[in-house]
Amino acid sequence: MIVCKFGGSSVADAKQIQKVKSIVDADPQRQIVIVSAPGKRSKDDEKVTDMLYACNALVQQGQSCRELFRKVALRYTNILADLGMDAKPFVAILEEVRQMIDAGHGAEYAASRGEHLAARMVAAYFGWTFLDTDPLIVIKDDGTVHEETYNNLRKVLKKGTKYIVPGFYGCDSEGKVKTFSRGGSDITGAILARAAEAQTYENWTDVSGVFCVDPRLVEHAKVIKTMTYREVRELAGVGAGVFHEEAIAPVIASRIPINVKNTNAPLDGGTMIVTSREIDGNPLAGVSAKTGYSRLSLRKLMLFKKNGIRHALLTMLHIFGVRPSFSLFGVDSIVWFFETTQASESVLNAMCQRIKSEFALDSISIDHGHAIVGIVGAGVMDEPALIAKSTSALAQDAIKLHFFNYGSSDTSILLGVDAGQAQAAVKSLYNALFA
Repeated sequence: MIVCKFGGSSVADAKQIQKVKSIVDADPQRQIVIVSAPGKRSKDDEKVTDMLYACNALVQQGQSCRELFRKVALRYTNILADLGMDAKPFVAILEEVRQMIDAGHGAEYAASRGEHLAARMVAAYFGWTFLDTDPLIVIKDDGTVHEETYNNLRKVLKKGTKYIVPGFYGCDSEGKVKTFSRGGSDITGAILARAAEAQTYENWTDVSGVFCVDPRLVEHAKVIKTMTYREVRELAGVGAGVFHEEAIAPVIASRIPINVKNTNAPLDGGTMIVTSREIDGNPLAGVSAKTGYSRLSLRKLMLFKKNGIRHALLTMLHIFGVRPSFSLFGVDSIVWFFETTQASESVLNAMCQRIKSEFALDSISIDHGHAIVGIVGAGVMDEPALIAKSTSALAQDAIKLHFFNYGSSDTSILLGVDAGQAQAAVKSLYNALFA
């Protein structure tokens, strides 16, 4: 049995949904389909999820979302009409959703309705069973999935029944609608694949697999034919956006292979994501970069003479909402990189003042505009020449390195650069290591 997840571009309009039906009908093993909310139909279009977040924002300001929600409703009724279906029965469902948003059920409820409505619409078109995730998938406060989720799903999934399932959301421990992070429909698909003990989890999107480099940066970028779960997580962690990094966790224990495929080119092989792969002269999987980082630097003579200093400093950072992604340690210094969006400038200033005072630091500073570049591959530790090739290529292109991390992971090399040089760094490394 195969579990399929179709992203927002795959259900953006009636034509795309017809493609989805053709793909599903082509293999009787495709019995569970997870759908995202309708995405953009063109570059200037709006995603349904973004409009739903905007609806909730209006309600939070004391206004009704009635006018804006009409645009949301029109997306669905137009799709239904273009599919040759009667949209009238769906109008009452749409109005109920609008009333719930206007009643103040919150951002997560509002955002989740894009997937909810899409799944109900596709289920009606396919003639399949709609299976809501709200009471079944239990999401913890930290965004991870509660183990009871799998028992919940196994109790309701019936052999031989075909299901359409909304992605992106479940419920919290109190039964209130709770969403995953953006792109979380990938996680829903992985959860269903594990619960149903699927032989394959197909993740359908608008590209023919995972590229070794962003195709917008490099012409004729190659699709990775086979990669490991760890390689996907490492690439996603440094900005590669085809597959949600948290979606690996549910399937990795069951060793369910993931096939990333293209709804618009279904015969393309795509990328297979598996437990392990043969290196066969291909130690690297890809290179990517993620911007939006800030750097916190602190220094104190004999800093590490005090037991528990790292833990104490991190605890203080957490109080101010700062959770570092990457760490560097010197003899008397620490450098932490964290996502800039975690705290405002005023909060950061207050944090620095308190840390400097309480820990009697010699200096503490924060600067913004950083990026993390990752060179990812199962064989990076077996290729010592990568260090020389990488640093030489960056030096030739006048790209300044803030740090070079080799050895902390056997699957990736991490480099720090200015955000303004991130794309140039990716191109430089691609040309040196992949071209």
